[in-house]
Amino acid sequence: MPNPNVPLGTLNRLKASVVWNDFPALNITASFLGREGIRLAPEGVVTLAIPAMSGVVQSPEPYQLVRVTLSLLKSQGLADLYKAQMELNTLLGQCTVRPDVAENAGLGPFQFDNCAIDTIGELQFSGENAAYPVVLNATYYVNSQLWN
Repeated sequence: MPNPNVPLGTLNRLKASVVWNDFPALNITASFLGREGIRLAPEGVVTLAIPAMSGVVQSPEPYQLVRVTLSLLKSQGLADLYKAQMELNTLLGQCTVRPDVAENAGLGPFQFDNCAIDTIGELQFSGENAAYPVVLNATYYVNSQLWN
């Protein structure tokens, strides 16, 4: 029987962040985020299962596309910096996305390459929604053993 007394840990919404290698002015901490915070949505599979006559041939993928949604506060200047960056150049390079847990206490940070601003989400100007949702796309390298 599993031990029912295993500590489950805690979540800390103030820990989630995005740090850019080449654009430190665009770094994001909790103070710049709406209640929705940061969302990470992997797209596609990390292993392609190829049907064969008598089973499946596994083919690990070397990368996965991810979409990262940043719920910035439109009431702060950082939202305008992202708007200006989108109008200038959507290519942002490498970033690190940290989840809502303490460092070394659970899920670790994600490193992404080839990040770009994909779009901005729907904006509501009724005075009842503070979100300026910025959607990024990026490359997440997986199955690193393939390169050996």
